[in-house]
Amino acid sequence: MFELIQANQRRSRWLLAGMFLVLLGVGFTIGALMLPTPEQALAGGIIGMGVAFMIWALQALIAWSSGDRLLMAVAGARQIQKADHPQLFNVVEEMTLAARLPAVPQVYIIEDMSLNAFATGRKPEKAAVAVTAGLLSKLNRDQLQGVIAHEIAHIANRDTEFMTFAGIMLGSIILITELFHRSIWYATRTTGSMRRYSSNRSGKDGNAALLVLLVISMVLAVLAPLLAQILYFACSRRREYLADAGGAVFTRYPEGLASALEVIAGNPGDKETTSRAMAPMYIINPLQSARSFNSLFSTHPPVDERIRILRNMSGGTAYRDYAAAWEKVSGSKAVDMPASAMAFTAAQSAVPAAQDSAAAAASSVPADQDARQRHRETAEMLRRMHHYRLITCSCGLKAKIPPQYPHAAVKCPRCGKMHRIA
Repeated sequence: MFELIQANQRRSRWLLAGMFLVLLGVGFTIGALMLPTPEQALAGGIIGMGVAFMIWALQALIAWSSGDRLLMAVAGARQIQKADHPQLFNVVEEMTLAARLPAVPQVYIIEDMSLNAFATGRKPEKAAVAVTAGLLSKLNRDQLQGVIAHEIAHIANRDTEFMTFAGIMLGSIILITELFHRSIWYATRTTGSMRRYSSNRSGKDGNAALLVLLVISMVLAVLAPLLAQILYFACSRRREYLADAGGAVFTRYPEGLASALEVIAGNPGDKETTSRAMAPMYIINPLQSARSFNSLFSTHPPVDERIRILRNMSGGTAYRDYAAAWEKVSGSKAVDMPASAMAFTAAQSAVPAAQDSAAAAASSVPADQDARQRHRETAEMLRRMHHYRLITCSCGLKAKIPPQYPHAAVKCPRCGKMHRIA
């Protein structure tokens, strides 16, 4: 697995280097265009590169120091402890052992009834996994384990670190080009920079220069982010395949992740509840329509293809089995998997046999009973997170009182008895 991580890191460096060159190119072009004479263009370009670098460095510093917390805040996630949802924590601990991570990731809950999950963290020693409340209430234990294994694989493969910094690079490029584009349009309506730019030229030459500047700004505003997004999305798709393979190997049960993907695809979220910055990090992109999965700008591979590959592993639990299934489904060579990954088998994972037995016992619970239990556990967890008070009346009714309830007593809606709120 170390070789797989190294291969990912090499690809990450090349990709980040490419995006960094695009960033500097954007800065140079903007700086050169903003100065009034061609003689000053070179100096302006160098200044523009410096400003672009400073913007990127500032965002990178913020992400390095508190990026995890910021991403969780954007997603509306709240950290929970083991007592809040023991099963979820047990699954995270099992997959941490299977992936041989140095530390158990922190666990977060997103209070959304859509079905999705993501992982973040600049290194395996400091990582986090977030799942939606809807996911917990909908998936059975095998499916939940498959999803968590997929996210743990992202952490083990150093994908979370890459996604964080690539996202910052992409955001910096978009921010700089957007600011430049807006400033140009604003300048055409004022007497500031455009008058200064055209003052050194006679009428027609000044208007021509203004027109050229506007065209270049529009092309730059479109092409630079476009190129950066293509680089970012292409590498994201590769990482999703590798994370699926890792999820199958860590759980020793590819069907768990395959069936989970089927369920999640039915309700991964929507535009109203999902940030565009966060969408590519989820196990299924909630902003990506089914038609766009094969497009150049898709962040994830087609869900149907991911499911077919997992189900064509023919009971195998090794990376070589995933590679063989890939070739069978797609008809092409599998995604890059180094020799160490191909030799890695589920037998090398560190999940104790007792935990496998516990999982098998949990899977033997009737489906309807298991579903009701999941809903109860999720509702109880959310109640504790929001500090609801539970009052049990002698008539058998249980009332959940929100913490902002303004009165000192509450009346039982069934028998009329008054209860004091401590």
